[in-house]
Amino acid sequence: MRDSIHKYFKIGTIQWMSYPPAKWGLMESVKKIASDDFFDAIEVTHVADDGEREKLRNLIQEAHLSVCFGAQPCLLGTGANPNHIEEAKREEAEKILRDAVDEAQYLGAKAIAFLAGKWEEETKDLAFSQLVKTTVNVCRYARAKGMSVNLEVFDFDMDKAALIGPAPYAAEFAAKVRSCCSNFGLLVDLSHFPTTYETSKFVIQTLRPYITHFHIGNAVVIPGKPAYGDKHPRFGFPDSANDTEQLLDFFRVLKQEGFFDAEQPFNLSFEVTPYGDEDADVIVTNTKRVMNRAWALLED
Repeated sequence: MRDSIHKYFKIGTIQWMSYPPAKWGLMESVKKIASDDFFDAIEVTHVADDGEREKLRNLIQEAHLSVCFGAQPCLLGTGANPNHIEEAKREEAEKILRDAVDEAQYLGAKAIAFLAGKWEEETKDLAFSQLVKTTVNVCRYARAKGMSVNLEVFDFDMDKAALIGPAPYAAEFAAKVRSCCSNFGLLVDLSHFPTTYETSKFVIQTLRPYITHFHIGNAVVIPGKPAYGDKHPRFGFPDSANDTEQLLDFFRVLKQEGFFDAEQPFNLSFEVTPYGDEDADVIVTNTKRVMNRAWALLED
């Protein structure tokens, strides 16, 4: 592809995935990303300390980065479930997401992303209704602030076991919410396609009207192998599902489906994390290398 990928996408990385907090400090890793002009955007999550949150906001502004806010860790870290069949517990999750909207706005983000909670087969329909209720309420809260809400599509039976779920079910859910909330969309992740037993073409064509954000990454879907499930290992990881060929296919489908928009570029972020004692900087560079190669092979 002769055009730069940056013409059509705001390229970002998920800070807490690229630089896991257990090994990397927040500001140190954000400064690395902010100092790298490969990145047009950064995805961050909740920061508990007021002073550190202010420093984060200032650094992002200084770097002229677009910022996206991931509320997934806010839910996963507390065990909160936005589709819980018990109303009090559903409301707890909704409160977390409303707080995420406020924090995202403070940091300069235009949207938050979250994920559905776990579900049980016998209560699946009720859980679906509960998730609609939570999402609509959060969307209306965000709309008053000029913001949007994105639901990330996860696996339904492998690791996260989230209600949303396979692409056709995600489309059904998105249609329900979008019917009353125009500020709602879906976030799709290349690394999740193998975990839902689907292809780039199937997912993107099925969810075409609702997609508002993209992630790319890798997955191991062979039981018993290292990094099995939703672990987001590097491209080229042993026994993994995605590499340059799959990313190239992903780009081809995006191009065919009209997602190359130079006027209003979509956010496209790395969701790749070091495994074991791997070095975070090397894994970020690995992802750039694979992206550059796949983009170079994409036909004009």
